[in-house]
Amino acid sequence: MKINGIPYRSIWVSPEDRHAICIFDQTKFPFAVDILTLRDKHAVADAILTMKTRGAPLIGAAGAWGLALSLRTDPGNEAMEESASMLAGTRPTAVNLRWAIDRMLEKLRPVKPEDRYEAARAEAALICDEDVMQNEAIGRNGFDLIKDILKNRPSGKQINILTHCNAGWIATVDWGTALAPIYMAADSGVNVHVWVDETRPRNQGASLTAWELGKHGVPHTVIADNAGGHLMQHGLVDLVIVGTDRVTRTGDVANKIGTYLKALAAKDNNVPFWVALPSTTIDWNIRDGIKEIPIEERSASEVSHIAGMDADGVFRTVRLMPEGSKAANPAFDVTPAHLVTGLITERGCCAASEEGLLSLFPERS
Repeated sequence: MKINGIPYRSIWVSPEDRHAICIFDQTKFPFAVDILTLRDKHAVADAILTMKTRGAPLIGAAGAWGLALSLRTDPGNEAMEESASMLAGTRPTAVNLRWAIDRMLEKLRPVKPEDRYEAARAEAALICDEDVMQNEAIGRNGFDLIKDILKNRPSGKQINILTHCNAGWIATVDWGTALAPIYMAADSGVNVHVWVDETRPRNQGASLTAWELGKHGVPHTVIADNAGGHLMQHGLVDLVIVGTDRVTRTGDVANKIGTYLKALAAKDNNVPFWVALPSTTIDWNIRDGIKEIPIEERSASEVSHIAGMDADGVFRTVRLMPEGSKAANPAFDVTPAHLVTGLITERGCCAASEEGLLSLFPERS
């Protein structure tokens, strides 16, 4: 996708140093476009842990590159396994990170240590390229859902889509998951408008999704997290599309905290609730999302404080709550499959169920 007319991916090899990768510091959006150069596994791990780079597919790609960079200094078996374990442990909920690390290890274990660095670079680059292709396919399949809604609408009438958190191109290598169908609809001339949940406590909707949509010229409105149900009750939401960090083989969906409440409101108001994901986000090993998906508990300071730009253009962090009050910060929740209308994958759309997923991925049966 583009920033000010210049095409970017969300992770790329440094043009000045082939032994380094570049990412956007997403904690600086929307106030600055700050590019970070990462030269070793520790820098990559820190970027993932502090959410300078985030989004399930993107942290998988970043983890793959982090492991590749580690092999430049020590390609031995013990060092490789230790680096893989360290990188995989930075974020526990998104399955893409573990998937990418496991794929890298499977590729690299049979390779001679002296050949591992270049082999790892090639595999990490392939993971990135595949992510782009998958997300573009998700966009096409999701756009078909939007077209179905338009069939029963007067020509040119606005379609309103609600999304939660950020599942756009900066959460993937390119295109995005939940936002890819929206970009394709907008590029095709569809009169599409997006309701953007602010997504407390880190405000990825207000800071990231709104920034992305604005740069692409997609009409959008930022709303408080608790406004979605009200809009649905008044017929102002035609479709909900969200991303996900992990989907069980039975169709349960883990996504940013607050997604479950949106699904409940959508169910109560007969609003289609779709989840967009590449197949790398499916965890085929678990069936019960509520019991089995680990939920990351992040720092209480993300709830007690908020960051933004003041009237003088100075970036500041301020406290929101009284001293002495405790804050809890579960970063994700699980939406049970029965609340999900369906899943949008690179192979097509299906029901949020084991049968639905196996219809698209029969090799997993």
